[in-house]
Amino acid sequence: MGIHGLMTYIGENNIFFNNVKVQNTKIVIDGNNLFHRLYFDSGLDLEHGGEYDLFTDVICKFFEALSLCNITPYVVFDGGCDCTDKKFETIKQRAREKIQKAHVISRGGGGLLLPLLSPEVFKQVLVHLQVPFVQCHSEADRDIVTLANQWACPVLTLDSDFCVFDLKAGYCPLNYFKWQNIITHKDRTGSYISAQCFSVENFCNHFSHINKALLPLFAVLNGNDYVNLPSLEAFFTRVRFHATTSVSTGRKNMRIQGLLNWLSRFTDPKEAIENILKYLKQNEHEEVRKVLCSLMDEYTQSEVDLTKFFQNKDVRPHIATALASKAPEWVCLALIKGELAPFLSDCLILKRVFLRPQVENTGRPSSNSCSLHIRQVMYGLLLYTNEPCRDLALDLASSTWGGAGIDAEEHSKVHCVEEFDRYEQTLRKTSVQAVLKRFNSDEIYSLQRLPEISTSDRISFLLDTLRTKPDVLALPAHLQLTLAVTCSWVAHAEPRVTLYHLQALLLCIVTGELHKIIHKPGNSSSEERNVRMVYDRLSQLRQRKQQMGNLDIDVAHVFSQWQSCLLMGIYLNRLLCCPLPVPDITRLYSGSFVHRLYQELKSMVAAKDLLKGSLIASELLHTLTAAIPADLFQKKSKSKSHNKLKEKQTANSTMSSMSKDNQRLPTWHDANNRFAALSTEDFG
Repeated sequence: MGIHGLMTYIGENNIFFNNVKVQNTKIVIDGNNLFHRLYFDSGLDLEHGGEYDLFTDVICKFFEALSLCNITPYVVFDGGCDCTDKKFETIKQRAREKIQKAHVISRGGGGLLLPLLSPEVFKQVLVHLQVPFVQCHSEADRDIVTLANQWACPVLTLDSDFCVFDLKAGYCPLNYFKWQNIITHKDRTGSYISAQCFSVENFCNHFSHINKALLPLFAVLNGNDYVNLPSLEAFFTRVRFHATTSVSTGRKNMRIQGLLNWLSRFTDPKEAIENILKYLKQNEHEEVRKVLCSLMDEYTQSEVDLTKFFQNKDVRPHIATALASKAPEWVCLALIKGELAPFLSDCLILKRVFLRPQVENTGRPSSNSCSLHIRQVMYGLLLYTNEPCRDLALDLASSTWGGAGIDAEEHSKVHCVEEFDRYEQTLRKTSVQAVLKRFNSDEIYSLQRLPEISTSDRISFLLDTLRTKPDVLALPAHLQLTLAVTCSWVAHAEPRVTLYHLQALLLCIVTGELHKIIHKPGNSSSEERNVRMVYDRLSQLRQRKQQMGNLDIDVAHVFSQWQSCLLMGIYLNRLLCCPLPVPDITRLYSGSFVHRLYQELKSMVAAKDLLKGSLIASELLHTLTAAIPADLFQKKSKSKSHNKLKEKQTANSTMSSMSKDNQRLPTWHDANNRFAALSTEDFG
């Protein structure tokens, strides 16, 4: 949530903090807050679509620091949007702000916008490191407080709401948690992380020993993400606040100090609320009293017991009624485990989703348009298959693959999802119709029975949705979904995907695979040394960032579309209970590196020359390239002008020529055996 101006205020007053040595303890971490702070505070690239491998390294170092100090982390993530819509206007406003940030960054300006795949990367690292985590039904704050108080351990986040919650072991703001500077005792009693812990007792004592029970009322009156009460302005204009603050601290801090001093006169919230109502019109009293009490409840502990989940992940905690009424048991458990994204629960419960903007060309349609066909099928699985079978029979008769209309107007409304996405530089709502696709068996499955469908049928369904041929199944299992999504991207991207785009992307994927080989313990063969030589060559190319110049926003737009397709492909695969392995995206993509490779290839450097010296690397690039059907370029060219057609045919000819050259290499079956012997699916 966040209380307006409070974090800045308390940051200017060290008297509210206690210095602590964090060691030998559990700690409850606000997951969403942490992955934002780790990415932004590490100075990673924000222009080119994310440096996920470097982000992976930062995450690993953070949790390694906790381990060295015997700190056991438990990470708690936010879930979907609140079904009461209390925060809906705030969410829309933040979406607008992100669109503006993306636009400013695309024009060379400053700003912070988290790259699209960062949350997925963060969760994959947690799984690899075996760090326990849970995903809440909606906003996680109250569940975090309850869990921390049950264990009497501190909370780690950077959210001013935690200054108001009554936490037994306190709240450690992330910006005062010095995890990069571990200190070891001289007496060898163990290492610790130096931190500052916010003390609600110090805070209350500073304001005439104000009752802690009044702090939630302060938060609501001062303003948080839920407050929208214009009538309260009459209270603020009429009441006189006493604030002992200097002019330099600003008007906002004067309001915070004055409000806390004023509230300290009362014994409890009820007395304070009655005094507030005296400043309002009589006909406003009941509504304001009701709203204030309701908003104050957001600062009470929740009824969810996450301790049982962390003890046994097959035991689900309390499920919100709105979700339990629409989702089968396996979906609820997958959401709690973080295996399914909140995006899917928003679709299921609210029939409304917010699509995240990326740094792209705001003069073109949103990059999310490229993955629309994937989302429509997901919506169909969630909404159509959640209806009774007799309704489905009606839908089947009137639905088509392309999403053409359901006969009854009111029935079609049931099966539409409201998408909030970028349109130019603004936020726009679009009603998107769900698409019903049948499985190979032609049988109608409810959402509850999706796991019962055969793996082969689910794979066929997934590949058909991505408009991809089964040829990708000949690839190593961990690359199959990535290449299937890449085929979908080539077919749907606008501006069109050129050979340079494709080769840059595939070279980046190859680099990630080479990283796995050289970091696999025990690899010391001559082939491994050749792999390391090529990997070092590519790494040196990556480090020449200063040669990149200004961002090419059309190139950024093309690769943003790939990220959108990959994310939605992963979501769909998980909704289908993972018929294909989920790709390890921690080493799969680096935006700045892909842009650098694109520039290098455009300067007439051949892709095969960048991999010269390693047969394994060359064969892998050849195999990945061969998995992209050349006719994807041909089919898309038919609707273009003659000049563009000729340009694509030239690119297509180049692909064909490259394939013929590579046919002189040993077969993929030979290469695959060597590659499998050297590589691992774990990242280093």
